[in-house]
Amino acid sequence: MPYRHVSVLRNEAVSMLNCAPGKIIVDCTLGGSGHAAAILEKILPDGVLLGIDQDVQAVENARQVLRAHSSNIYLVHDNFVNLPSILSRIDIGAVDGILLDLGLSLYHIKDSGRGFTFGDDQPLDMRMNTNEAVTAAAIVNESEPEVLETIFREYGEERWARRIAAKIVERRRRNEIVTTGELVDIITDAVPKASAAKSRIHPATRVFMALRIAVNRELEVLETFLDRAVDVLSPHGRICIISFHSLEDRIVKHRFRDMSQQCKCPKDFPICVCTHKPKLKLVSRKPVRPSEEEVKSNPMSRSAVMRVAEKLADADTAKQKSGGVSHE
Repeated sequence: MPYRHVSVLRNEAVSMLNCAPGKIIVDCTLGGSGHAAAILEKILPDGVLLGIDQDVQAVENARQVLRAHSSNIYLVHDNFVNLPSILSRIDIGAVDGILLDLGLSLYHIKDSGRGFTFGDDQPLDMRMNTNEAVTAAAIVNESEPEVLETIFREYGEERWARRIAAKIVERRRRNEIVTTGELVDIITDAVPKASAAKSRIHPATRVFMALRIAVNRELEVLETFLDRAVDVLSPHGRICIISFHSLEDRIVKHRFRDMSQQCKCPKDFPICVCTHKPKLKLVSRKPVRPSEEEVKSNPMSRSAVMRVAEKLADADTAKQKSGGVSHE
């Protein structure tokens, strides 16, 4: 079965990565290989693409899609959080660009059969990597009600988290909850009809998103990745991250801001005395968003936000040039 996916902000990502012949670029989330193919066009004939995905189906698809350039690519089935160790295994010390697309692929929604969507009745799985142990069914059937409420409220920003958690616990006392259809019925029953009628989205949308985030530890993985990724960038190398909901984007925004700050002293200090050294500079203060044309042709791109930062050539020099940041 073809790995269906339409890459978001493809041209913008390739442009922002400063792709050029001879560069080493990492696509941390291969998906349907749309970004990877576009990157390869720009870095050939002697560039190198490292493609990573935690879904083995995406990696196998990439082998077929990119087979004409097999001598220029490394394809790895792994989680992008392990980028430093992956580079070490293939004897690459640093890279010129890193792309991370945090979106859910069309393949996962339409073809995977793992319960990422509530449009069909599927097993409650939601694992990106099927080698992992924890499924959505395990969380739904084994978690304490307080844990379920926290997941739904913090990851899904679900207003009715407590009611939904209580209904789940009540239902699983009778029978284990194993399919998406069963979970949708529980959520629909828990959410007040008046509230559901006013909402523009299905009552199950936020809960399903929250469970997917919890199953794949998406926010935890993103935070760890951001701490590690900058260290493997070459001077002037760029990192581009495409996110699709506010929790992800907030993490990226804050980490980029923190790593680009000249000073972390309290604002009431007259002059900078801290030892903080910025690692990045923001390429654009405002995030890059899809054009109206892209949103029309690919509605899934509507919520996409891309943030881009560039590694400073010399953090020590950048700090010294500031002369000690004045807080006046």
